[in-house]
Amino acid sequence: MTLLLSRIRGSLVFTGYIINTFFWATPLLLISLLKLIPATSLQAHCSNVLNFLASCWISCNGWMERNLHPIQLTVTGNAKLSKDNWYMVIANHQSWVDILILQGIFNRKIPFLKFFLKRELIYVPVLGLVWWALDFPFMRRYSPAEIKKNPILKGKDIEITRKACSKFKHTPVSVMNFVEGTRFKAVKHAKQSSPFNYLLRPKAGGMSFALAAMDEINTLVDVTIHYADGVPSFFDYLSGKGGKVNVDIQVRPITAAMRGDYQHDRDYKQQFQQELNTLWHSKDQLLCQLHTEPNRMRGED
Repeated sequence: MTLLLSRIRGSLVFTGYIINTFFWATPLLLISLLKLIPATSLQAHCSNVLNFLASCWISCNGWMERNLHPIQLTVTGNAKLSKDNWYMVIANHQSWVDILILQGIFNRKIPFLKFFLKRELIYVPVLGLVWWALDFPFMRRYSPAEIKKNPILKGKDIEITRKACSKFKHTPVSVMNFVEGTRFKAVKHAKQSSPFNYLLRPKAGGMSFALAAMDEINTLVDVTIHYADGVPSFFDYLSGKGGKVNVDIQVRPITAAMRGDYQHDRDYKQQFQQELNTLWHSKDQLLCQLHTEPNRMRGED
């Protein structure tokens, strides 16, 4: 009976998320058409309106979470945040639930989160168009084999990153980057021979390219997500099985040393990779502590 009730609740919440998405997607897509007019001031104003509507969308999702499938959320760290600043947000990645957790925590506290997405995700029904309307960067990564076969592709991914980030120069934004590039899975961890216990190897290129393309981004928000009762699937989360979730937020300035030519400056590339690996070692140590002492964190629910 408990399992049946859980599935019913999950189905009802999922239906609520779909209705909420369609409700806000309609004005989002209509207003986004105005951004096609080549007028900078109009486009900036439309972006502000679109971000406001998107925040309302997330707020409604948050209401459903608090009332229909609550989790035990503990947030710690030194987060001093503002809606008027430009941020680079990085986090470990374990589940699609990570996105809902991050949106819920940061909604209306910093500019609306813009995720780096794989180009193929633009074809996701409704959401793909919404992400496009909100200027989410759609990325295309070329493998060494593809570049070798077609040398003209070399540097194309950097060009795409710069073009995507150019839209964020006039309006404060929070660029979200899962620097592991994919969700943590044991098989991926083993295949990489990752030096970390609970993390995949971080990929420095995309983050470095974004920082080089946007001088406005001056603050790094480093987020560590820990699911004390195990990593939930999306449907488990909607069914009220999210359990205890610990989130640690560390805010650091982005220094001049973190910006450079990742593609051509070998010394800078090594330095940036080393700095990101240092952050990842600290994150892994925290996750180790949380796995062995699940009640260590205390903070604001």
